[in-house]
Amino acid sequence: MTILDRFRVSGQVAVVTGAGRGIGEASAIALAEAGADVVISARTEEQLQQTAAASEAAGRRAHVVVADLNEVDQLKGLATAAKDVFGRLDIVVNNVGGTMPRAYLDTSVGFLERAFHWNVSTAHALTTAAVPIMLENGGGAVVNIASVVGKLSGRGYLAYGTGKGALIHYTELAATDLAPKVRMNAIAVGSIATSALDIVMSNDEMRTAIENATPLRRLGRPDDIAAAVVYLASPAGSYLTGAVLDVHGGLSRPNMDMPIPDL
Repeated sequence: MTILDRFRVSGQVAVVTGAGRGIGEASAIALAEAGADVVISARTEEQLQQTAAASEAAGRRAHVVVADLNEVDQLKGLATAAKDVFGRLDIVVNNVGGTMPRAYLDTSVGFLERAFHWNVSTAHALTTAAVPIMLENGGGAVVNIASVVGKLSGRGYLAYGTGKGALIHYTELAATDLAPKVRMNAIAVGSIATSALDIVMSNDEMRTAIENATPLRRLGRPDDIAAAVVYLASPAGSYLTGAVLDVHGGLSRPNMDMPIPDL
């Protein structure tokens, strides 16, 4: 086996959430290119069909599940779908999440709780449903898409950063519970050029400011994250669990300051 062979996941089955666009789309296609069949889910079928077509063009099978991934039962159903359609489940990529910035005094208890649910509870729901199926074939790998804001402080990021910070520590704790048969790792993502940053992409001044505030002087690309997903999910990453892989261009502070005035 060569070193490049260690990045293959041939014959494995992956579930990727939020796979209609951006990081989820890139991750699903990358896993297919690395040899996995994929179960892909999001709200928009048209986007999922495009991801499926690209995955199938790589020579693998893709199963589309249109779902509201804020709903626990629908998340659990993705693990069942992998078993029913492909007969196994080896890889889970918990990609759904995110929360809009909001000033501290405008952050209600409900908003904070919804951020936790969207970023942490969703990952827990899918993973707890997936693990028993993974164990049928000896184990598997889970990759959680977190954020650099889960590790750094910045104004306006209270709910989002708390949710992603909780996901990071969830990863560390769950990895201990799931070892040695199931590995769980996370990626602390920086500013990635996806539709979530459309306002940045369309504003040259704003984009330049963000790039200048990033040590590597550029926005990340979805395939930067997808490459990390393949590494963590494949035999190449087999000695990592409970790790948080920083893929954020070298940030030591957020590169997008929210224009929120002092109290």
